[in-house]
Amino acid sequence: MVEKVIVGWSGGKDSALALYEVLKSGMDVMGLLTTVTQDYDRVSIHGVRRVLLEQQAASLGFPVEEMLLAKGAADENYEKEFLSILRSYRNRGVVSVVFGDIFLEDVRKFRDELLARIGMHGIYPLWNRDTRDLANHFVELGFKAVISVVDGNVLDKEFSGRDYDKQLLAELPAGVDPCGENGEFHTFVYNGPTFTKPVLFTRGEVVLRENRFWYTDLIPM
Repeated sequence: MVEKVIVGWSGGKDSALALYEVLKSGMDVMGLLTTVTQDYDRVSIHGVRRVLLEQQAASLGFPVEEMLLAKGAADENYEKEFLSILRSYRNRGVVSVVFGDIFLEDVRKFRDELLARIGMHGIYPLWNRDTRDLANHFVELGFKAVISVVDGNVLDKEFSGRDYDKQLLAELPAGVDPCGENGEFHTFVYNGPTFTKPVLFTRGEVVLRENRFWYTDLIPM
């Protein structure tokens, strides 16, 4: 029997690669679950406009489940909404949630404990794989992504808005994880082997938020 799953979806490269892996293994993907900050109408953390998220999901051919949260929502609000949505999927025979986490033990522990409360469990296709290898694999598969935000404490403003490619990987400073697993940067994937067509956008202004994070506004075409 084919396992039904829902994919925790940020719109970035790690969730895109995790989706690629579970599709390759033959799992039945029932949808993509994304957290959207209601105040900004953008994907949480990544800062990508919701319309681009929806175009991305349409190109991938999967419904997107948008979990709307207010700016600065408390953990208990996140947990309540997250579990409410997952219960509806569990009632449709989904018992597994796919995540693109690679090595952050505390994040995986949090996810697994939360899922266990409703009798579900996590699947981590990228877990403990070398991040340099994963980054190169992503590019070599033909995925196309852009850096949507960088942490100004570890990367210069100029990295925001750049293509995520071999040249960028070669120019990352020492100590910056090639997959940005420590939060150094986040990405938006706009084309690749799982897409039916590219998501079209232009790069807008680069904005500093919280006196730390440089966001490039990706504008739908």
